[in-house]
This record gives sequence, structure tokens and C-alpha cells, in this order.
Amino acid sequence: MIELIKNPNINFLGKRYIAFAFSGILSILGIIAIIQISTGKANLGIDFAGGTAIQFKFEKPVALHTIRLALENGGLKDFDLQDLPAVNKVLIKMKKGGHQLGEASETITGILSQKFPDNKYVVDSTTEIGPKVGGKLRADAGKAIAIAVIGILIYVAFRFQFNFGVGATIATFHDVLAVLGLFYIMGKEINLILVTALLTIAGYSLTDTVVVFDRIRENLKLKQRENVETVMNSSINEVLSRTIITSTTVLLTSIALFSFGGEVLHDFSLAMIMGVIVGTYSSIFVASPIVLVWGGKRPFAKK
Repeated sequence: MIELIKNPNINFLGKRYIAFAFSGILSILGIIAIIQISTGKANLGIDFAGGTAIQFKFEKPVALHTIRLALENGGLKDFDLQDLPAVNKVLIKMKKGGHQLGEASETITGILSQKFPDNKYVVDSTTEIGPKVGGKLRADAGKAIAIAVIGILIYVAFRFQFNFGVGATIATFHDVLAVLGLFYIMGKEINLILVTALLTIAGYSLTDTVVVFDRIRENLKLKQRENVETVMNSSINEVLSRTIITSTTVLLTSIALFSFGGEVLHDFSLAMIMGVIVGTYSSIFVASPIVLVWGGKRPFAKK
């Protein structure tokens, strides 16, 4: 309905080897990140590294950013905040460090008593998150991503053909590795929020890839005498406007979350921004070239 680019004729597949080299670098960064995470050497969040979780119930509503500012001014670092505004509750998680369970609780309560003298509170619960729990969460997060990628392979292989399933799976895994590697290089915290973003990115990447694959499949059946690479290139060009519109829509939403969503959504929205850019790139420069290389001269010859 909307053509941003009139009759594009870009040789995407002709640049596949440059794209493979660039994607290889991104994937290596992701593999390094996975190794560092598995050995506990990355900037792991409280859920993965362990720490202390203390839940407070305030008498009056309190803004999350004021508590964050109070704790930072009190000299505390490496903590996460989560609020339940309906019941005036705030959950504070501190990474395992020099503070023992009792010391961390006393330090936080002292800061809150000093900064909010007119807003009384009670400590609802205090929990220690041990390294075993963090290790299990790391393992479960890895399993969740692996199951998602395997499911994508089965789905696309069933809907299209096995070589298309391989292309979509590699592209999706490439996107997850790329975002994870970039977060690691930037020193960002690796936590369950990031895992949520990675699974969301995997779903977005698959959707974008399937749209391109649909057009490739249609044209390969209609133009059986033409060169496969030519048909695939023209197919990618035909859906280019649609791809740009979809990516821009999701990108603008993610930028809005990043700019106005607050501290809690900051890393999630940043991962989504990266994921949309990388996912759009991979559906054109990774998934389709892999189908071409894997499928030989005619991917649909048997059908």
C-alpha cells in the first residue's frame, strides 16, 4: 500500500560475503559473552549473581526515582528497584558484595528513615538470593533461548523447507548473540530483563524473516526458469518497503520506551532498539544468503 522506495533494485545477495564476515564478528562477541556469563565473570544482575532482596511497605505512595536517588546519595550501588504502587510496596534488590544480609537491611532502612521521615514504612520481607539460585536461573534462561531457537527451526522447516528453517534459525540465533555481545561489550547488566528482550527479539526477527521467505517462495515457483539468486534478490527488493515500515514502527516505539519509560525499562528498550536493527539486517543479509548457499541452484527443485 505504501512504497517508500519505488522499484528498488539492490544486489543484496551480491554482498553476502561481506555480511557473513560482519555477522561472524557479532556472533563471536556473543559467544564470548556466553562464556563469560557461564563462568560468572560478566556484569551479572542480582537474579543471576545473587544478593539481598528486601520488600518495604510504605504508609504513603512513594516515587521509585526518589528512592533510587536516595540510595545512590547514600553511597549504595548495584541495586534494582521494583514497585507495587497499588499497595505502596517497593522491592529493593542488592547485589552480593561486602554487605551481609543484616548489614544490607540496616543500611537501606537507615537511608530510607533519614530521607523519608514523614512516610513511615515496615519491612515486609528480607530474602537472601544465593549463588545456587542464580546459577539455576542462568541455566533456565539458556534453556529458554535454546528451546525458542529449536522451535523456530521446526516451524520454518515445516512451513517452508529444511534449508529455509536452517537460514531462519541461524539468523535468529545470530540476532540473540549480537545483542548479547553488544550488551557485554558495553558493560550492561545481564539479567532476566535482558533475557525477556532477547526472546522478544527472536520473535520479531522470525516474523520479519518469514515475510521475506514467503515472497521468495512465491517467486521461485512462478519464475522457475530464472536464476535463483536473481529471483531471491528481486523478492527481497519487493518487500523492502514493507520491511522498512515495520522496522521503523517497532523502532520508534522502542525509542519512546527508552526515552520516557524510566530506569526500569531502560535496558529492555535499548536491547529492543539493537534487536530491531540487527533483526532487519539479518533477515536480508543473513537468512536469505544462507538459503541460497545451502539450497544450491534450485531450493524448490524437489517440489
